[in-house]
Amino acid sequence: MAPRPYILAETTWQTVRNTRYEVVVLPWGATEAHNYHLPYATDNFQCDYVAAEAARKAWEQGAKVVVLPTVPFGVNTGQLDITLDINLNPSTQLLILRDLVQVLNRQGIPKLVVLNGHGGNDFRQILRELQAEFPGVFLSTVNWFKAADRSRFFQAPGDHADALETSAMLHIAPQLVSPLAEAGDGAARQFRIRALREGWAWAQREWSKVSADTGVGNPMEATAEKGQAFLDAATTSIGQFLVELAAADPQDLYE
Repeated sequence: MAPRPYILAETTWQTVRNTRYEVVVLPWGATEAHNYHLPYATDNFQCDYVAAEAARKAWEQGAKVVVLPTVPFGVNTGQLDITLDINLNPSTQLLILRDLVQVLNRQGIPKLVVLNGHGGNDFRQILRELQAEFPGVFLSTVNWFKAADRSRFFQAPGDHADALETSAMLHIAPQLVSPLAEAGDGAARQFRIRALREGWAWAQREWSKVSADTGVGNPMEATAEKGQAFLDAATTSIGQFLVELAAADPQDLYE
C-alpha cells in the first residue's frame, strides 16, 4: 500500500515540509477489557480506523489534514482492579496535550482535533485550560462514536463492548473478534440513586461492580455490515467537520 500523505506515521520529511497542514488530528483511545470477545486494544483499533478514514475523505476534498499516532492509554480510574486495564489520569493527559499543543503553536499549525474513542476520556476541560494558554491554536474534540445516530443501526442500548463496538470491530479487524457465542451478555447494574440512574447527576461507575463480563450492552445483534454502515456515517460526518475546520478562520467562527 502506498504511503498515505494524511497519516504522519507513513509520511516522509520531504512531504511534510512541502505541505501546509491546517488541521492535526490526534486519536486517543484506551487499553482495557472489552467483554470476553473483543481485544483490549478495541478503542485504539477503532480510533486508528476512524481517524484515517475521516482524514482520507477530508483530504480528497482538498483539506490539508494530518493524523498523529494514536495515544493508546486513557482514563480508567473506575477500572483499577481489572487486570491490565491501563490508567492515565486526566492530569497526565493535560501534560501530554500541553507538550503537543506547544509544538503546534511553535510551528504555526493552527488547529488541533482530539479524536476520542473512549468513554472515560473527557478532554473538554483540559482544552479549556490549554486554549487560554495557547490562543494561537484552535482546540476541539470529537467523540467519534457520537458522530452518527446509533439508533439508526442498533436496537439494544450500550456503551462498552456492545453491539456498536462489536460491529465496528467485525468490520475493522474481524480476525480479533471471538465468536459471539463466547461473549457475555453485557448486563449492567444501575445506580440505586435515581438522579445518577437518570443521568442528570454523575458519579464514576465502579466497573467490576457494574458488569460481570466488563461489557455494558448486549453485543448479539452485531454484524460486520452494521459496523461498516455506522463507521461510514461517522467518518463522513467527521470528514466534513475536518473540511470545514480546515477552511475556517478561527477568528470568524460565529454567524
